[in-house]
Amino acid sequence: MRETVRRVRAFLRGLTPRASSRLAQWILMANFVALGVLVLGMLALTETRQGLVNAKLDSLRSQGELIANVLAEGASVGSPAPALRNSDARALLRQLYVPAEARVLVFDKGGAMVADSHLLADVFETTVLPPAGADPDGAAETARSLPLRLLDGFANILRSPEERLALNRDLQDEVRQAIAGEIIAGVRRESDGRRVVSVSIPIQPVRAIIGVVTIESYDLDRLIDADRQALLPFMLIAALVTAMSSLALTVFIARPIRRLARAAHEARRAGGRRVKMPDLRARKDEIGELGVALSEMTDALYDRLDAIESFAADVAHELKNPLTSIRSAAETLPKAKDDVRRDRLLAVITADVTRLDRLITDISRASRVDAELAREDVSPFDLGGLLQSLAETYNDTPANSTPVIFESQVRNSHVLGREGPLGQVFRNLIDNAITFSPVGGKVYVTAMRGQREPHTTLLITVDDDGPGIPADNLEAVFDRFYTERPAGAAFGTHSGLGLAISRQIAKAHGGRITASNRLDATGACLGARFTVELPAAPAH
Repeated sequence: MRETVRRVRAFLRGLTPRASSRLAQWILMANFVALGVLVLGMLALTETRQGLVNAKLDSLRSQGELIANVLAEGASVGSPAPALRNSDARALLRQLYVPAEARVLVFDKGGAMVADSHLLADVFETTVLPPAGADPDGAAETARSLPLRLLDGFANILRSPEERLALNRDLQDEVRQAIAGEIIAGVRRESDGRRVVSVSIPIQPVRAIIGVVTIESYDLDRLIDADRQALLPFMLIAALVTAMSSLALTVFIARPIRRLARAAHEARRAGGRRVKMPDLRARKDEIGELGVALSEMTDALYDRLDAIESFAADVAHELKNPLTSIRSAAETLPKAKDDVRRDRLLAVITADVTRLDRLITDISRASRVDAELAREDVSPFDLGGLLQSLAETYNDTPANSTPVIFESQVRNSHVLGREGPLGQVFRNLIDNAITFSPVGGKVYVTAMRGQREPHTTLLITVDDDGPGIPADNLEAVFDRFYTERPAGAAFGTHSGLGLAISRQIAKAHGGRITASNRLDATGACLGARFTVELPAAPAH
């Protein structure tokens, strides 16, 4: 039982938004502000509900016209000059049934009141004194009426200027306008703040106006309060739904984002140690996409850190070998007894220094590849034209004895990329092919159309007539500092970074490089083949 209670409490704590969650606070605030505007609008609209007021005005007008007609007929009987008889007005009001929330007033043509249904029916307003020790100033009543005054102010904004003017008129203004021949109907406000539905009708036997009948109803506030009380359960339900939706949004939005933020902070403080990001792949929404993106980003960063560490270790190893050789030769040099041995040691030192210079140059170039690719803009260019220029350059170089033959099997050889880095890729591949080509061999560069879903690609193959690549090393040749040179190649002229840099550049362009061997019908190796596949530029 205790374990069940503990789990329920933990679940409820998970549903409750933390005070420090700004997103949860904004969710709650936005939802309740929208709910508040809706509630205020509903409360204000009950005050200006025109159907209720119109029905009340029609009823009062019918009663007022009946009373005015009776008084007009009584004034015109037996008199050539019709005049309002005060006794007839009082007698008529005594005979009428006037509800307690209504009042009938009769005025003569001078505006003086001659009959009042409340006075005739002995209806008087009494004031009840507060008990001893109570607040004589009515502070509690003022506090209770404050929300009503606020609602009145909000409703007043919704009223037209004509409605606000009519609401602020008094009874004397209404009577004066009725004596002038107008039928005045509307809602006005008493001095104590109560709203009164009032109709003033002139008493007119023939043409002359001899008085005014005014009928007032004081139950509008009560009807509005009843409407508000009827709306109260719906408001409470709306508030509950808003609170539950806010908590749900907090649970399904704020909490996952907080988890991602905590994981990101932990990854920052981990010092390179891998931190697993929350797995939100099951969510099929923007939060899930954010979680997947952050997870992939952190994995890419960790892979980058691992690559940097591995690169640093490889650099240290590759630099250590020539340094060790130089140190050994330098220590042996003073002990050399003849010039032949001394010259041999100096040649070793010179070769190792050349190798170090080559290594440092290629390492610097490899470390700058990503930054250079990020800075340069991508644009369409004719890769076939670039390859044709490279082939002509190699063929025009006197030091090169291996012909480079370019053939294009496509009409449009445009790709979307950076011409400089991609030119470096094909120079590396052609240099390797020339290095491994035997005397009399040739290098063939061919461009053809490829297809890799969902894009059309351009395939460029670089073939040589050399011994080929061992089957076990078709993928290893792209490792950093991989060196396997043909016999007779100059020592220290290759660092083993060329193919690694080429693959890095091709990958940054959305392409790939693979190595294979060309075989004849009998399975004999005809030479090595490097295939570069790049996305083709969209046709214009």
